[in-house]
Amino acid sequence: MKPLSELYDFTGRTIVMTGGTGVLGREMALTLAASGANIALLSRDPSKSGALMEELARQKGTCSILKADVLDRSALEAAAKEIVAKFRTIDCLINGAGGNSPKATTNKDQSFFQIKEADLKYVADLNLLGTILPSQVFGELMAAKKEGVILNITSVNAERPLTRIPAYSSAKAAVANFTRWLAVHMAQEYSPTIRVNAISPGFFLTEQNRFLLTDKETGNLTERGTKIIAHTPMGRFGKPEDLMGAVLWLLSPASNFVTGVVLQVDGGFGAYSGV
Repeated sequence: MKPLSELYDFTGRTIVMTGGTGVLGREMALTLAASGANIALLSRDPSKSGALMEELARQKGTCSILKADVLDRSALEAAAKEIVAKFRTIDCLINGAGGNSPKATTNKDQSFFQIKEADLKYVADLNLLGTILPSQVFGELMAAKKEGVILNITSVNAERPLTRIPAYSSAKAAVANFTRWLAVHMAQEYSPTIRVNAISPGFFLTEQNRFLLTDKETGNLTERGTKIIAHTPMGRFGKPEDLMGAVLWLLSPASNFVTGVVLQVDGGFGAYSGV
């Protein structure tokens, strides 16, 4: 067994990330770069990532940002060629792209029956297809060298669907299922040293959900936020750094015998029955 200092040393390893410019993705990128990893961020609009790239440049690893949409296979393939040309290999993929849309959410002005097909499809494609396509493109490179790690990001919604967000909950459940399927497929068809796992975050305050969970004016919990905290045994929302132990472990040799796992990082939300 390697010493702990070596297990979590990512020096020389290349990690491709989608969704790396969000609150949680940013923390992952900075933590992995500080651990020596070469980080290749894929973004639809790299011009918005200047501040993050400045922070990443101060870390140990080398960092690049490439223009690519997770729903555009040709763009992903072009990005893969650039990454291999620069770093010679790809060791890990983090599928962090995803999210919901207000247009695919039920509310007092829109019932479930009124949600448009296009809006449901947008959320379903972004979360599920936006995980499958990068896994095809970068997973094929791992299959060729018979080694690699894929880490998907699902949600507590995958196991316990929340009210109002049917498309997002369904898509994240599909990502969890796909994670287990791909883990078996890659191990049996290509190499048992290709591992596929997922992290299922609970409730973290991000720019996307902050004002659903806290009042914009007072900072107090909204009704929805209050219910969530009441059903979280640890009694708080997660902080981005709370995910990092799980990320480092699942990407590192410390979890070499772990594949097909969906690991909940949720303060106990998924374990609590409410009684």
